[in-house]
Amino acid sequence: MSTIAASMLTNGLAQKLDYPSTNRVDHIDEYHGIKVSDPYRWLEDDRSKETGEWVKAQNDVTFKYLDKIPFKKKIFLDLEKAYNYPKYSAPRKKGDYYYFYKNDGLQNQAVLYRQKGENGAPETVIDPNKLSADGTTRLTVFSLSKEGNHAVLGFSQGGSDWQEYQVMDMKTLTMLADKVEWVKISGAAWQGDGFYYSRYPKPEGSALAAKNENHQVYFHKIGTKQSEDKLIFEDPANPQRFHTIGTTEDEQFAVLSVSDRGKGKDGNGLWILKKGGTKFTPIKEEITDFQYGVIENIGDDFLIETNEDAPNSKVMRYVAASKSWKTVLPEKPEPLLGAGLAGNKLFASYSKDVSSRAYVYSIDGALENEVKLPGLGTASGFGGEREDSFVFYTYTSFNYPPTIFKYDIASKKSAVFREPEVSFKPEDYETEQVFYPSKDGTKIPAFITYKKGMKRDGSNPTILYGYGGFNISLTPAFSPTRIPFLDQGGIYVQANLRGGSEYGEKWHEQGMKLKKQNVFDDFIAAAEFLIKEKYTSAAKLAIQGGSNGGLLVGAVMNQRPELFKVAFPAVGVMDMLRFHKFTIGWNWIADYGSSDNAEEFKVLYAYSPLHNIKEGGKYPATMITTADHDDRVVPAHSFKYAAELQAKAGKSSDNPLLIRIDTNSGHGASNTKKALETQADIYAFMFANMGLVWK
Repeated sequence: MSTIAASMLTNGLAQKLDYPSTNRVDHIDEYHGIKVSDPYRWLEDDRSKETGEWVKAQNDVTFKYLDKIPFKKKIFLDLEKAYNYPKYSAPRKKGDYYYFYKNDGLQNQAVLYRQKGENGAPETVIDPNKLSADGTTRLTVFSLSKEGNHAVLGFSQGGSDWQEYQVMDMKTLTMLADKVEWVKISGAAWQGDGFYYSRYPKPEGSALAAKNENHQVYFHKIGTKQSEDKLIFEDPANPQRFHTIGTTEDEQFAVLSVSDRGKGKDGNGLWILKKGGTKFTPIKEEITDFQYGVIENIGDDFLIETNEDAPNSKVMRYVAASKSWKTVLPEKPEPLLGAGLAGNKLFASYSKDVSSRAYVYSIDGALENEVKLPGLGTASGFGGEREDSFVFYTYTSFNYPPTIFKYDIASKKSAVFREPEVSFKPEDYETEQVFYPSKDGTKIPAFITYKKGMKRDGSNPTILYGYGGFNISLTPAFSPTRIPFLDQGGIYVQANLRGGSEYGEKWHEQGMKLKKQNVFDDFIAAAEFLIKEKYTSAAKLAIQGGSNGGLLVGAVMNQRPELFKVAFPAVGVMDMLRFHKFTIGWNWIADYGSSDNAEEFKVLYAYSPLHNIKEGGKYPATMITTADHDDRVVPAHSFKYAAELQAKAGKSSDNPLLIRIDTNSGHGASNTKKALETQADIYAFMFANMGLVWK
């Protein structure tokens, strides 16, 4: 397509859109003496006919717009080609078998396989692609019993967080009659002839929007009905607590973690139940802002990872006989990413400027050696059992596809176990790490990835991605669908904003509750840095984020709309005054605060994306993305935000303000095809609104 044709395309797409009319109602809430209008409250009812008609009308406008972009199909084919290679998980050894997941290339769901020994012939354990016509049923849990004779398989339909558990006989690979429903925020922890799990009572009203309360722990015995399951723990007096349970490798202990994030507590309590016992005993009874996670037991003692008086976390040994604590791995200047026990060694991963470092220690905490990694990237895995002589781990970076390594504990050496069969040359791409100043002078790290030969002349189409919350770190990771974008001269930037865990708990605290504005300032500063250093310009800059990152994009769009040409707020938390009213939204109070608190309300109201859209504002070209089965951040957030954005800025903005609502998907794409379609639409929307052509 010629430059003239591209200009004609852009001009054609820039015509004022006729957005669907959204009915406004006279609904007002009062918060601490301040009256707040909520004219689209009716869109919170995901089951109403009116909401369904609104969704259809919005999608009609959005997809008609996208279908006019002539190179959209080309983008999809390019993404499909880049994604189409075998993708493996690191194997897990249990008895004579190695279990692993594999996606042949474009399968909607990865298939679970097993094989005898490292070189045995793979056999299918279960193929989720055969469980639904559209390939949106996912395998969410696979938990083997101690001897490997049975396994719990968890399934989710249409992208929902609700799961159904079933039991498989691993000798015959056939399903038993066992079925466990309404499972959420849970694993499956085996002990003897059954397993522990967590669930909620069956919801009243909408299963996808109703508030989830009274998290219960049950024990299910193989061969029985769910109605016969034994209630192990509940706390109806504190309905907004999470109760999750695990068991030690020897199955001698069940470990109960209790968190109370609905009351703003960021930590958890820890309780243990010895096999054969009837009463949980506390290791940490009071729930504070400190976190405790059991790594494994050593007899009656426990190795525990905690950030108590250690913002970067440490490993302690809880001595049961004296109820005392002994330091095993003291806190380091770098945050502890995680620790695990395998082959009677303690494997610990740390983050050095958002890049992994891995070490091997004795159980007593004596350093034995570092596991040398290929470069600046992310290593994960290192899991195993007490008697293992080796562990597997996966290493990846922005230009390094996930590669599985086998680490031999005795020789202290790593070797490639399986490397991906990609069709491009990783060495053609480059990643640099920069540190830029935020508004208050804090240095913020960011990774910038592009194809070698890129010129810093301000003309490069750039995606700036961020999250900044919930103690979650954005680490270097490979995405095959990013390669075609880089081949078009694109730049991908991942900013490590405050609110995450990149530099431990202190970094997290700098971006939560009353300090949330720091996150937005960090993201805005990233955009200013990229423009100043001529990586891109405001006319070629797109911003993107999902969930808490969708909130981020919505907030900075309101605060600095002139900095960005295109915006992609995905499955975002957009109504900061009512987020805690739906599903498990109350769980986010620990990070955001709550509108029920006068001081926190003031801060939330000041940045809430829904409540700060400017009348007559000039907003970047915006495509909001959400899905009908998102029961984590309910789509009502995006619905109300889109309606308000179109109403206040639809006539004043020269750019499209659209919402794309996927069906039979959840908080993330529910299958490969949907993920590729969504990404193709994102690139098409971005390029068309920047006046560019995908060649």
